[in-house]
Amino acid sequence: MSRVGQAVINIPDGVDVKKENNKFLVKGSKGELIALISENVDVNVKDKVIHVVPKDQNPRHKAVWGTTRALINNAIQGASIGFTKDMEIVGVGYRGALQGKKLTLNLGLSHPVEIEVPDDITIKMDGNTKFTISSADKQKLGEFAAMVRSKRPPEPFKGKGIRYSNEFIIRKEGKKK
Repeated sequence: MSRVGQAVINIPDGVDVKKENNKFLVKGSKGELIALISENVDVNVKDKVIHVVPKDQNPRHKAVWGTTRALINNAIQGASIGFTKDMEIVGVGYRGALQGKKLTLNLGLSHPVEIEVPDDITIKMDGNTKFTISSADKQKLGEFAAMVRSKRPPEPFKGKGIRYSNEFIIRKEGKKK
């Protein structure tokens, strides 16, 4: 039995949900999102509570049960609260700046790295070494944050690079004389 799939989803105030065929439409204060529903599960909406149930005890149907429930929950949470990722730039001379919808990063390369920010993602700079990325869509937020981090991932000797604020970098000792 899926422990994730068994949990019910409570719909917060200010969020409208609608089920159409294999799509679950969620509309809230942060935006509109669509969660795809597998044809192997049934989604029941009653009295501000959503139940996700597999159609039968087939192992394939049970495999997507928890995933479908998690996708619907992420859409509801994103439309009502939203998601954020805090990131920081570590290194001497490493800095970032936001100019309109373009993130410019100086990362010790011969040229500044410029990244176009998608429309559904917002970035807030806290100084020139810390920034917060936020979006209603959890998947797009994670992909964009990983792409930004890939421009200069943290290295293991001094820890220089772009990292998530809660990320722990395992450091290596370095050369011995």
